[in-house]
Amino acid sequence: MNAKVAVIYYSSTGNVHRIAQAVAEGAEKAGAEVRLRRVPELAPDAAIDANPAWRAHLDATRDVEVATLDDVSWADAYALGSPTRFGNISSQLKQFIDTTGGLWQQGVMADKPATGFTSAHNPHGGNESTLLALYNTFHHWGSLIVAPGFTDPAVYGAGGNPYGTSHAGGSGVPGDATLAAARHQGRRLATIAARLRATA
Repeated sequence: MNAKVAVIYYSSTGNVHRIAQAVAEGAEKAGAEVRLRRVPELAPDAAIDANPAWRAHLDATRDVEVATLDDVSWADAYALGSPTRFGNISSQLKQFIDTTGGLWQQGVMADKPATGFTSAHNPHGGNESTLLALYNTFHHWGSLIVAPGFTDPAVYGAGGNPYGTSHAGGSGVPGDATLAAARHQGRRLATIAARLRATA
């Protein structure tokens, strides 16, 4: 049975968006039905306009559908992504997560596989701590964390982060190695979700 995967992310200047697309591609290649969704922007226009790359990315991705709670209910598995904000997830993604309380009380996310991805400016700028912080939510949801681990050479090629695909934005946009790791992560998530559906 094919899985339904929700890839839900926040991206300010585009790096996490590119990773999200690659995660979605990997899940689709594994046979999953995928919804790629962005969470709403919360920052004021003054802050966005102060960074031309931020404004350009926001304008370029206006056609990407905004995540809703229906996407969470619909999915068999979740891939959530956020840039690092002081070693934690962005307020934009956190705001969306905070709206899932009613679904959590119903057990909607329980027993569903989930994974995360991120980007910080520097290689050690908080990527791992951001993913671990995100995974706290998955623990509370009762989800099954599906980290990439070292299950494919692509993980090593992208810098060897077993917690999830990450990118050092100061080096430019995500390259082929990072996107390959993200595709593997999406494929792994969808494959495990399909196995769980088949045994349910």
